[in-house]
Amino acid sequence: MRRAGEEGVALLTVLLLVAVMATLAVALLDDIRFSLRRTANAEAVGQARWYAIGAETLAKAQIARLSAAGGGRTTLQGGWHGRVLRFPIEGGTIQARVTDGAACFNLNSVVQGAGEVLERRDAGVRQFIALTQALGAPDGERLAAALVDWIDTDVLRESGGAEDEAYVDGGWLTAATLLAEPSELRAVRGFEPAIYERLRPYVCALPTAELSPINVNTLPPEKAVLLTMLTEGRLPLAGARRIIEGRPPFGWASPSEFWNEPALQDAAPSDEAVGQVEVRTRFFELETEVAYLDAEVTASALLEDQGGRVRLVSRRWGPEE
Repeated sequence: MRRAGEEGVALLTVLLLVAVMATLAVALLDDIRFSLRRTANAEAVGQARWYAIGAETLAKAQIARLSAAGGGRTTLQGGWHGRVLRFPIEGGTIQARVTDGAACFNLNSVVQGAGEVLERRDAGVRQFIALTQALGAPDGERLAAALVDWIDTDVLRESGGAEDEAYVDGGWLTAATLLAEPSELRAVRGFEPAIYERLRPYVCALPTAELSPINVNTLPPEKAVLLTMLTEGRLPLAGARRIIEGRPPFGWASPSEFWNEPALQDAAPSDEAVGQVEVRTRFFELETEVAYLDAEVTASALLEDQGGRVRLVSRRWGPEE
């Protein structure tokens, strides 16, 4: 009887060991499958990113051709602006869209200077306030002051602004440098979500503190408010829209031809605003979406046309916001 009992215990032990080993084998196989899947996904994402970089190369070539054929100006001829181009690839597709990257108010233009010396620029501040008023955003002067204090390199608080002491409770300080992208506005005091959403389609963060270089030959009617901004409110929004809608088929030949439009004669723009208007686009924005196997990659890039030589200014992976 004792031997039979011992054999029963031994059999039970063997069965338990087999069960444990089977469980471990299943877990190990799951880990292997997960690792293989993760490796495959990483490879697919990596390949999709290379496709996106390839789209940048194509965009650079297209912009260079556009610059060479324009005769010193960039227009909407050819339907390039905002057109979605789709390219089939093995295992997926690439979608790319190029737009004028400076049809906006440059947030960095509320200051002037470079490097460690950035100070308030009155012309940029006035234009920002005019833009907020035209868009119906409240407290434009207070917002402008807070934005100047966020970017400038001094510790003197603008009237209604906010220097480091306004942010220490949140655990951060002012940037004291140019904005890299518009989403940084959400960290600046006063730019509540509703205000940010209202301003976002009309603002950008160019890699310079220059006043916004606006090409009136590519400016879409829905952004005609930027002309109201340039004239600091002296040109009503309705009048600005009519000017853009009545643009010559091949655009204006020069900034002076644009400023000679009858509807602008009473707008009395400042000298700075006169110099901001251009007929050639310098900055282009590229938005790319790549679907490859099970991977999806989104990228945005800012490209600069330097007289026919196009360079990458910045690139962002993932959705903008």
